[in-house]
Amino acid sequence: MLQFFRNFFNSKLGIGITLGFVGLIALAFAGGDVANNGGFGGVAGGDRAATVGKKRIGTAALSQAATSALENMKQDNPRLSMKAFLAQDGLSQVLDQMIDRNAIGAFGEAHGIIAGDRLVDSEIAKIPTFRGPDGSFSETAYKQMLQQRGLTDQLVREDLGQGLVAKMVLVPASFGTTFPRDMALRYAALLREHRVGSIGLVPSAAFAPKTPPTDAELTAFYAKSRNSFIRPERRAIRYAVFDGSALKSVAAPTDAEIAARYNANKALYSASETRKLTQLIAPTEAAARAIMAEVAKGTPLDKAAAEKGLSTAGIPALDKQALSTQASQAVADAVFAAGKGALAGPAKSALGWHLIRVDGIENKPARSLEQVRGELFTQIAAEKRRTALSDFTARIEDEFDNGGSLSDVAKELAVNLTTTEPLTADGQVYGQPGKTAPVELAKVIQTAFAMERENQPQLAEIEAGKKFLIYDVTTITTSAPAPMAEVKDALIAGVQMEKGATAAKAAAQKAFDAAKKGTDLAAAMASVGAPLPPVQRIDMGRMQLTQMGQQVPPPLTLLFSMAEGTAKLLPVPGNRGWYVVALKDIVPGAVQANDPVLPQAQKELGGIVGREYADELRRAIRAEVGVKKNDTAIAAVRSQLNGGN
Repeated sequence: MLQFFRNFFNSKLGIGITLGFVGLIALAFAGGDVANNGGFGGVAGGDRAATVGKKRIGTAALSQAATSALENMKQDNPRLSMKAFLAQDGLSQVLDQMIDRNAIGAFGEAHGIIAGDRLVDSEIAKIPTFRGPDGSFSETAYKQMLQQRGLTDQLVREDLGQGLVAKMVLVPASFGTTFPRDMALRYAALLREHRVGSIGLVPSAAFAPKTPPTDAELTAFYAKSRNSFIRPERRAIRYAVFDGSALKSVAAPTDAEIAARYNANKALYSASETRKLTQLIAPTEAAARAIMAEVAKGTPLDKAAAEKGLSTAGIPALDKQALSTQASQAVADAVFAAGKGALAGPAKSALGWHLIRVDGIENKPARSLEQVRGELFTQIAAEKRRTALSDFTARIEDEFDNGGSLSDVAKELAVNLTTTEPLTADGQVYGQPGKTAPVELAKVIQTAFAMERENQPQLAEIEAGKKFLIYDVTTITTSAPAPMAEVKDALIAGVQMEKGATAAKAAAQKAFDAAKKGTDLAAAMASVGAPLPPVQRIDMGRMQLTQMGQQVPPPLTLLFSMAEGTAKLLPVPGNRGWYVVALKDIVPGAVQANDPVLPQAQKELGGIVGREYADELRRAIRAEVGVKKNDTAIAAVRSQLNGGN
């Protein structure tokens, strides 16, 4: 309902807290200064991207943080490239996050605000990546992840500690803020506001020339819009699937193995008796005997129990040993001494006095070795096959680790290798919308795109203990702008649209000038002299606008931010044309004292004020600690990440 106010949270005003302590944690602990790891160095301007107080942010740390940020963003947008990330000013945002985190950490240290070891330990234990198969923290998983990321325990702890300090510093500044009711009343009245106006569109396509562009024009357009034609990274995967049938021979169970299994589990094959029961537990022996007397007179057990405020419960088939463990030996003796349909007891256990009705008796005769030989043969044979398959797959992994090729292993398995079409990181076939990678590869796509080079064979388990996959990556095509020849049609359309946009702007300006002088927008658009879409008449309230959520068209947003009786020009993204927006009337909204929108507006505006307080505190901390950026080194990092030398 208050999307109008919520939109403020997406502005720079609302980012302060996020930059302060959430962002860097999301960068997978890459924010520590790891300049000495040798993975990134020798950049122009030195190895210091910025200094924060007495601390420095190295170029290696900045590069690693940017790479981690990109990898995290790829989880939502697998096609995102480093070039596109940098084009969106991602590096500056990452550096600002690192500066804020270090500045707040230094501020906290100076004022005695620290995160103790036990608090950091608890934060590490909460991270899902570091959990073992049982769901709890795994020291092994933690160390493996640090090794994979090239980090140390000290760096991770420092990063988390600084994040926790930032939280302790910034959250109190924003917590519990309120917005004065009289001021909220004015803002809330905006939601009841009503506007009347018109929106006209002057599309570039209506003015695009018919003459094809020259090669020189295409080349120039491609050069300046190269980032618009970036193709995602593609990889072709070669693979084969196999199962237990790949094992040529597995030794059959011997008579000795069958006999040994039988003797080890003789209790399973001896004669047994189980009983299905209905149980009542009374608090005293007297109460149990009173119920037993009622049952003897013909009253059903459950009814007799209910009259005493008790209830019965069914017990599935149990043998005597199981019942003695569950209740007591006295209870088990009484039950197994009674016949079918009889009521046994009262017998005492730690829970009270039991009355148990024997509902059914099942006797199983003893089974000899010969009688269960077939059953044991099948059981042992399956176990041997599973063990052999496990040993076999372990040998394949060893073979791959020692340099064995995928082709050799496929030949040994007698399976044919299949190579996919080029795939993107989200499992889609490149250039074929709607077509995806084979289902067998679903579990390995992410791993395949993490490989550093081609021809690194791997083994994966598709179905636990049953079905396996051997695979490698045969071709890696890095993300890069598409060749001109491949996107020529798009380039032609772009050039023509750009030319049309120039004429469309002139036409839109003519209509705009007329509308500014009071001419009705429909008449102003008609004076352009070109066939244009009909002018859209707008007559709606701001509440309707907020109900549209994030789907509000830009010209409609503009209409609700203009002064009454004015007109505005608004470009359509991608050189696709111009909007002419004219606002005729504004009908002010009225909010009563009991209007439910008022307390909601007051609460949400209070949240915005809190974020503003936190943002101002963050800026003040930067000023107190002292921050200096090395623009030359930052530019060098940007160049190297962008593929430069």
